Amino acid sequence: MPVTLLRHRWLRRVDWYIVALLSTIGLATLLPARGASEDALGAATSVAIGLLFFVYGARLSPQAAFSGLRHWRLHLSILSFTFVVFPVLGLAFTTLPPYVLGAELATGLLFLCVLPSTVQSAVAFTSLARGNVAATVCSSSFSSLLGVFLTPLLAALLLQGESEGGMRFSADQMLSIVVQLLVPFGLGQAVRPWISGWITRHRRITMVCDRGSILLVVYSAFGKGVDAGIWGRLSPVRLGVLLALCALLLALVLAMSTWAAKRLGAGHEDRVTIVFCSSTKSLASGLPIASVLFAGQDVGLAVLPLMLYHTLQLMVCAVIARRWSERPVADVQQPAAASAAAEAPAVRA
Repeated sequence: MPVTLLRHRWLRRVDWYIVALLSTIGLATLLPARGASEDALGAATSVAIGLLFFVYGARLSPQAAFSGLRHWRLHLSILSFTFVVFPVLGLAFTTLPPYVLGAELATGLLFLCVLPSTVQSAVAFTSLARGNVAATVCSSSFSSLLGVFLTPLLAALLLQGESEGGMRFSADQMLSIVVQLLVPFGLGQAVRPWISGWITRHRRITMVCDRGSILLVVYSAFGKGVDAGIWGRLSPVRLGVLLALCALLLALVLAMSTWAAKRLGAGHEDRVTIVFCSSTKSLASGLPIASVLFAGQDVGLAVLPLMLYHTLQLMVCAVIARRWSERPVADVQQPAAASAAAEAPAVRA
């Protein structure tokens, strides 16, 4: 009985989506698509990316994203980490000697830093840690909304000057961004009044669409990478260095966002929101965008930093959220009450 109970607890703690991602990478390594199947996979991936951003557009409410702007200090701090602090740290990492990562992985690491924050994971962690869920929904939705436009622009600005093996932008690539990402997103926003209710009632279907599309992009990207020989060019030492840099990046942002939340005088609930929204990056947005931006290039190596960082952020943030959830309710409410009391004189004034 104890063994069975432990087994059930272990199964509940397993993130099966991460298992599916790793299995997809393994399948792409062993059986990459080639020939006619590769052409069919490319067409299916393009359709899946368009469908994914159509669903994003239909699901994201601009009113909900903008309604939380009255908490401007909280949202401004999160957006500053997402689109300013992260890119600055990414640029700092690109100053490492070329033999540490290589051009492709350095480009992928910088691409990771210009992505928007994740929605689902941030909301789940905030809820578990008894944070401000409403503010998390608003901030992460607003970040995703901005990321559709800001991520390609930041990538064009920061990655254009990368060394050999980096990204090179052209008019065709920018047109692909518009056609595959922005047009479906705009169409989703346009028809949102008529289908948002159906999407809300069928969350499982949209989740399957989200995750299925991502798995398809992962299989396509790493399949192309295998044909290009990425595993032969990626030594265990370089992979270990990349993992260490992703862990360092996550640790830095977690520490800096925690410090910033304290400096803002945020209570426990808002502090949780700032930490989780500031430190997470969206795999759901990143992989489709990468498949468009890095079209014709080594997509497998370009998205590898994102895959590693995403896995790390899930594991580390889950531990942090569980620890915060185990704090006594009084310890959580007392800082929030103190923060409210500190703001009261300003309100009366």
